[in-house]
Amino acid sequence: MTQLSVTLANHPLEPLSREELKAAVQILKSQRQLTEADRFVSVSLKEPKKEVVMGFDGTQPFDREVFIIILNKQDNATYEAIVSLASQQVVSWVHVPGVQPMIMLDEQVECEAAVRKSLLFIEALERLGIDTPELVMVDLWSPGNWGTEEDATERLARPLCFLRSDEKDNGYARPLPIVPIVDLNKMEVLRVEEYEYTSIPSKAFNYTPERVGPLRSTIKPVEITQPEGPSFSINGHEVEWEKWKFRIGFNAREGLTLHTLSYNDQGRERPVMYRGSLSEMVVPYGDPGPIQNRKNAFDSGEYGIGQLANSLELGCDCVGYIKYFDGVMSDSKGELFVIKNAICMHEEDFGILWKHTDWRTNDVEVRRSRRLVISSISTVANYEYGFFWYLYQDGNIQFEVKLTGILSTAGLHPGEKPKYGNMVGPELYAPNHQHFFNVRMDMQLDGNENSVYEVNVVSEELGPDNPRENAFYAKSTLLETEQQAKRDIKLETARYWKFVNDNVKNELGQSVGYKIVTGENCFPFASDNSSLLKRAGFIKHHLWVTPYNEDELYASGKYPNQHIGGDGLSKWAEQDRSINNTDIVVWYTMGHTHVPRPEDWPVMPAAYIGFMLKPVSFFNQSPALDLPAQPKKSYCSSKMKADGCQS
Repeated sequence: MTQLSVTLANHPLEPLSREELKAAVQILKSQRQLTEADRFVSVSLKEPKKEVVMGFDGTQPFDREVFIIILNKQDNATYEAIVSLASQQVVSWVHVPGVQPMIMLDEQVECEAAVRKSLLFIEALERLGIDTPELVMVDLWSPGNWGTEEDATERLARPLCFLRSDEKDNGYARPLPIVPIVDLNKMEVLRVEEYEYTSIPSKAFNYTPERVGPLRSTIKPVEITQPEGPSFSINGHEVEWEKWKFRIGFNAREGLTLHTLSYNDQGRERPVMYRGSLSEMVVPYGDPGPIQNRKNAFDSGEYGIGQLANSLELGCDCVGYIKYFDGVMSDSKGELFVIKNAICMHEEDFGILWKHTDWRTNDVEVRRSRRLVISSISTVANYEYGFFWYLYQDGNIQFEVKLTGILSTAGLHPGEKPKYGNMVGPELYAPNHQHFFNVRMDMQLDGNENSVYEVNVVSEELGPDNPRENAFYAKSTLLETEQQAKRDIKLETARYWKFVNDNVKNELGQSVGYKIVTGENCFPFASDNSSLLKRAGFIKHHLWVTPYNEDELYASGKYPNQHIGGDGLSKWAEQDRSINNTDIVVWYTMGHTHVPRPEDWPVMPAAYIGFMLKPVSFFNQSPALDLPAQPKKSYCSSKMKADGCQS
């Protein structure tokens, strides 16, 4: 066999280059004699073992392995392959029975085309008085798994359909009461489910400037300039900024990932987190109606947050001095597919970091906060999700999701008032739903041997030690096993969790660590016996902790698409393994309950949900003391001064 000439990356965690991806696909196609029936679900770096990465100093050789998922559409069979780029060999080829891999981008396009030309679908449209199938939007939804033979044996889609008045119209204003059931392997409409409501909503709801009407004229420019350039430096996908050092990754399923995050503390590179990623997200709907009650979208595991990422050069997603990173992946035919500028990185001013005025001397010290933003935005049918990692100068780490886009809508009978949602237009409503996100954090606080403590603030008992009946203290409890670490937020005790290394102490003799500061959260409303809770057991609890296992990456399991359930975190935690003083992975689940408002329509102002990791005894004192004061200068132009501006 002819050897390929491939230049390999210079670090084990460097994302696959275009050249490496093409080579891996070519090797697999050739050595496994793949045919047109074999579709590439995903092609991504197989991350090497942790000890290989941590021991790498740039001098020793290492293998580059590529993990590839293949779907044979003819046999409806899924395969996992590992290709070694160093040896240019397929080193593993395994059939994975009884699973459906992630839906491919090509399938979404092909599904819409197949539905529009289906005679069954065209006839259903005619019964609704619609003769323009080319104006029907077909949003591919996974069907879930409801225990039927069809769910278990066929690769299916259950699209929702909407009608545009023209190719630029917001079709979500006109949901249709028909649901085609599609065999994705054959790209064939098996049947069309038809549901009755008296009329299709007719009022247009658009949001683009040319259709909105007069725009505001009161907004004056705000300029962001960095005349000396940014404060970060970049080597490939390795970034250094304000004492932080880390690597950026990207793949079709998880999208943006962070790796080997460390902080330079007085010359010491101190590891904090080995890997951080969005592990899974699910959007369950709370409407029992026949069109809506199957809607439980696993946006990461079923659709792929990475492959749905936006090209951020096209809008104002990032402002300032920006560094972009491309997303390199494969389409379903094994051809190179690049999302240009899939990741955006820039700095932001973030207000006051710390300040004190000595009123006796009138001395004022103030430092402004700056944060580094690493972000990616994905469009999943009607919704947009922005995923943001923030690093701060005081050692804080933040993860935030911004939810925007367009509500998934449904029609009403004239005069009908929805119980399970809210009206957003005449004969139009948006169902109640929730968004759950699970973030996987492979902690590495000054080493791999870490532990987890739950901290509850409790009132001191009444008695002589509490004469004013005002005392309270923080009580820490070690969580020693997986079952003990299935925990929930409790506002009554200001509960939080801290992740520590009991083997390393600060100058005060305290174990070094970080704590998680939780933000908005909720619990699911579906019953434990529901398909949702069987398939997304991770949303039952806000915190999970497991011992590190390189194969345990996704909270819902590796293949949630059409899965009956019982996989992922809820299954792994049943082992009740020890999590004390060992290599641990923290999984945090956060949820947003969305009862829609008219103000969310026709495009939703962003909702924010997230959490923060804050150092607790990790440092001996504030790590932000050495920040220089901002130079004092005038920001007032002559016109602004005339209007009363003061520097």
